[in-house]
Amino acid sequence: MPTAHANGIELEYETFGDPDKPCVLLIMGLATQLTAWPDSFCQQLVKHGYFVVRFDNRDVGLSSKLDHLKVPKIGPLILARLVGLRPPVPYTLDDMAQDAVGLLDALGIERAHIVGASMGGMIAQLIAAKHSSRAATLTSIMSTTGHRSLPNPEPEASKAIFMKPDDPTSRESIVIRNVRVRKAVQSPAYPKDDDELRAAAAAAVDRGGYYPRGVSRQLAAVLHSRDRRRLLRSVRVPSLVIHGEDDPLVPVACGIDTANNLPQSELVLYPGMGHDFPEPLMESMADHIDQLAKGV
Repeated sequence: MPTAHANGIELEYETFGDPDKPCVLLIMGLATQLTAWPDSFCQQLVKHGYFVVRFDNRDVGLSSKLDHLKVPKIGPLILARLVGLRPPVPYTLDDMAQDAVGLLDALGIERAHIVGASMGGMIAQLIAAKHSSRAATLTSIMSTTGHRSLPNPEPEASKAIFMKPDDPTSRESIVIRNVRVRKAVQSPAYPKDDDELRAAAAAAVDRGGYYPRGVSRQLAAVLHSRDRRRLLRSVRVPSLVIHGEDDPLVPVACGIDTANNLPQSELVLYPGMGHDFPEPLMESMADHIDQLAKGV
């Protein structure tokens, strides 16, 4: 896969389709590599006539690891957020939004349909609001405005995200940990069997390894972020919000709140979908993004 210099770092990326077609930029979530965007989803977008770009965020996968930055302590950051404080963090979601814009610059793309999932949805929201000339449309998938009134993750899902492998030096232990995380957040109506979960977890470990320092820095950026409701009200591009009704990590109320605060938004809810990308829904999701883009 190629690498681009963007915003002072190196971003690993992959493309699908004809670069002369309108671009769809896919931004993935916390500690998750570009390969988490299903190939079938990317190919469906290509079929609709788009040039698809997916990439590893900083501190994950094959993009730059920012080892010169400190590893934040998450517990104190959570406490600070609860009382409304925002202590300094290694970098912010705004920095990560600038990474994505820098990737567009490196690829010579003036405007793109911006699509983000989970933390990537937060980054996509910031691009649409603060780099509006670069966004043709916004699609926020299983994400949130970050308002403090919104419900928290279900305890089992939250516990899974913070789970550590029994032996962080053992590939097998890391794969087992990743399987447990995937199982805890997957869609109840579209469950994957253990073999599928293990294959995906092993592929992720073999490609990008296990890098908890990067996870902590990304999570610190999320915890440091402000409520985006007011910012979202300033977005002037057509928007789509996609959410699973059974998301245990980012409850569906978060998606509804996102749609309610975007002036030109459509909300699509999928019964039985959790915090993942069920294969049976990929064609439908791509169709909705195409309909949004075609309306511009």
